[in-house]
Amino acid sequence: MSSSMSSVQPTSPVSDSPSLGEMHASVAVSRRGHWGFRLLAFLGPGYMVSVGYMDPGNWATGLAGGSRFGYMLLSVILLSNVMAIVLQALAARLGIASDMDLAQACRARYSRGTTLVLWAVCELAIIACDLAEVIGTAIALNLLLGVPIIWGVVITAVDVVLVLLLMHRGFRALEAFVIALLLVIFGCFVVQIVLAAPPLQEVLGGFVPRWQVVADPQALYLAIGIVGATVMPHNLYLHSSIVQTRAYPRTPVGRRSALRWAVADSTLALMLALFINASILILAAAVFHAQHHFDVEEIEQAYQLLAPVLGVGVAATLFATALLASGINSTVTATLAGQIVMEGFLRLRLRPWLRRVLTRGLAIVPVIVVVALYGEQGTGRLLLLSQVILSMQLPFAVIPLLRCVADRKVMGALVAPRWLMVVAWLIAGVIVVLNVKLLGDYAVHLMVGVSD
Repeated sequence: MSSSMSSVQPTSPVSDSPSLGEMHASVAVSRRGHWGFRLLAFLGPGYMVSVGYMDPGNWATGLAGGSRFGYMLLSVILLSNVMAIVLQALAARLGIASDMDLAQACRARYSRGTTLVLWAVCELAIIACDLAEVIGTAIALNLLLGVPIIWGVVITAVDVVLVLLLMHRGFRALEAFVIALLLVIFGCFVVQIVLAAPPLQEVLGGFVPRWQVVADPQALYLAIGIVGATVMPHNLYLHSSIVQTRAYPRTPVGRRSALRWAVADSTLALMLALFINASILILAAAVFHAQHHFDVEEIEQAYQLLAPVLGVGVAATLFATALLASGINSTVTATLAGQIVMEGFLRLRLRPWLRRVLTRGLAIVPVIVVVALYGEQGTGRLLLLSQVILSMQLPFAVIPLLRCVADRKVMGALVAPRWLMVVAWLIAGVIVVLNVKLLGDYAVHLMVGVSD
């Protein structure tokens, strides 16, 4: 790259305070020594982001997909993970290059009306994500401790205390807590996969894409749910902010080095997410589909079937433990994402506890209504619906991100190269086409229902 090009500096709104103000550049980064120490300094944000890729919503789509279609939808999980790696790398690039998170960059780029629409859509995505966390945590408490679902939903409201305690101890403590729970989830699934002993050839064959995924409306519905559960809209806002917690030199050389380490961090973390998401579907295919249990949509149903089918009681306990860890972890990252989105789009600062109470309150109400009207059986369908809603929000986060990272005025020397933008726009196109196909199927279904 030429010297004139490398001297281009990004622009950022001068009136803005840094994203996540008190945590901005709070984690020391070693500028010398072995590369391993520098990688360790940057490890963390990627794992915070990866939490959103294995939250309770993924469990619902993975269980439904594996039990109904066997290993076929593993190709969708793999494709979604590749898409996630590219998009998260772009989100990290935006944060490091511009010193803005995606919400701040959108507000600087778009009119007030457009900004408000993007904010509202993003808040809806966060509420849908929180909805999945509420349901997942409540179900886990029910399975492990026998707490009724409706009381488990209410108990999830007190998790604000946990988030505040962790944030008070600094960003590294927050990351350590999240990574520890990720290791718990990983360990639980390693044991369960060993117990299930799926046929390796069929598992590998599942990663090969098949036309049936698009041709079958039920498979497509679950595929879009998997995309929605895997590529999370609010994660793009989250990642663009939390990469800035590292105290790397805010110089062209320092930013370029930070970007390399940040991409390595997020790629490694998302490979862990790929393993866990694939494990959920593989477990469902090996245990349920193989035994002709084709309609396992409820997490409770999966829990009840695991022990008798595998013949090992600990499998069900590990399943519920991993679910609880997943729900708690997602709580932490959703709180941060909500704070980043509100401050970035609206310049509105709320106390973290108030922000958390508002988001969780909006998520709890629909769950309580569904449980009251349809019983505990309705939570599984609500969980699946939340993931499809998340997928529908994706274009409203992805397209602004791509426009920002392609703008040299915003990105300076770290503007995304053309080949990367071609790949990214292809990903955006896939997301939009899948969503249009889903809406078309819904319209046909509604018209057929009316004519009948």
